[in-house]
Amino acid sequence: MQARTAVGGTEERMAEEAAIIARVLASLQDVDSGAWNTLLAQQSHPTPFMRHEYLAALESSGSATPRTGWTPRFMTLWQGDTLVAACPLYLKSHSYGEYVFDWAWASAYEQHGVPYYPKAVIAVPFTPVPGTRLLARDDEARALLLRAVCQWCGDENISSVHMLFASDADTRVSEQQQLMLRRTVQFHWTNDAPQADAGRYTSFDHFLSTLTQDKRKKIRQERRRVSDAGVTFRWSRGADISTADWDFFYRCYERTYLEHGNPPYLTRDFFARMAAHMPEAWLLFVGERDGRPIASSLIAIGAYESSATGPNDSDSGSEPGTGLVAYGRYWGALERVDCLHFEACFYQPLQWCIAHGAVRFEGGAQGEHKMARALLPVQATSAHWLAHPAFAEAVQRFLDRESAGVENYLESLHQRLPFKQAP
Repeated sequence: MQARTAVGGTEERMAEEAAIIARVLASLQDVDSGAWNTLLAQQSHPTPFMRHEYLAALESSGSATPRTGWTPRFMTLWQGDTLVAACPLYLKSHSYGEYVFDWAWASAYEQHGVPYYPKAVIAVPFTPVPGTRLLARDDEARALLLRAVCQWCGDENISSVHMLFASDADTRVSEQQQLMLRRTVQFHWTNDAPQADAGRYTSFDHFLSTLTQDKRKKIRQERRRVSDAGVTFRWSRGADISTADWDFFYRCYERTYLEHGNPPYLTRDFFARMAAHMPEAWLLFVGERDGRPIASSLIAIGAYESSATGPNDSDSGSEPGTGLVAYGRYWGALERVDCLHFEACFYQPLQWCIAHGAVRFEGGAQGEHKMARALLPVQATSAHWLAHPAFAEAVQRFLDRESAGVENYLESLHQRLPFKQAP
């Protein structure tokens, strides 16, 4: 499917803008991967999850498809044959796999006999990682792209548009377009010792030395429990991750979901595509006991910092200064060992980040317990457009109240930071 519409076109607008055409595509395969990734590399907050390979794999593997409640639509802006802006857009028949919860909004619509689904999300399915969502050559094209999305959704009788875990640039244009903003809290670790002029951590022990005594003692106790249980860890990155290790990881990942009574969001084929098409983006930890693998955690790696500096042209990640960002993503275990989750998902990745000069480790959605491991609270932002004026007004009132609560929550968290005070 390919829908076309002129964007802009008023007499007051520049002739160049009027020449920009919006095309709504049903598959990312209809967009050249080089054009998409080149546009991504120009953004202020790129992540591996917005790469063409990642999004295409979600579709091709059957993970994000109409069958699973994610109908792909990709909004693209073209000037002639040149892609000037684009974003992933999914029509949703439910609100699973988003991590920004709107169940109460859907319930209110239902109670008033107004359809909430299908709705549209500008997001990376199943991936609560902040980053650029509106790929654009400049802010003008970014604004045009967002207007085109809302216009198309209005024309298609889509109830709403939800841009999840947006970048600062996306947030600014959303405010300009009068979308409603919503704040949530995540927990990120930064490779920056809190003492003045201390710079990056030189070792895991150096990192521990900056924490309060109780936090330091707790982490050492948790790591000792895993070690005393006879569990050791090894890691592999990129092409060094074997097919057998990918298979074992998936057994662990699948088991985590099945234990909670749900099938996994991502298929084995999705990870096969990751191994084939963007192996450099993955770091795998495998926990072993008595020569047998018993647990694993999969970490995503971006070869650039999420900053205005753009992509780093080094992908080795072996030296400080490469701007690596690590993203905690998936884990699972076949055996129960006390504190194994903390070791696999936090301590092993943080130790790797310190050794390889990574600038940040993002711990994913929710989880105040992460603060005890020095993952500190940060704001994540989503933007929302609702077609129904009365519901939009009600949601805005709700967001005003919620925003005040989030601010108070953040203030409370910042009063409980895990670092010891400077002498």
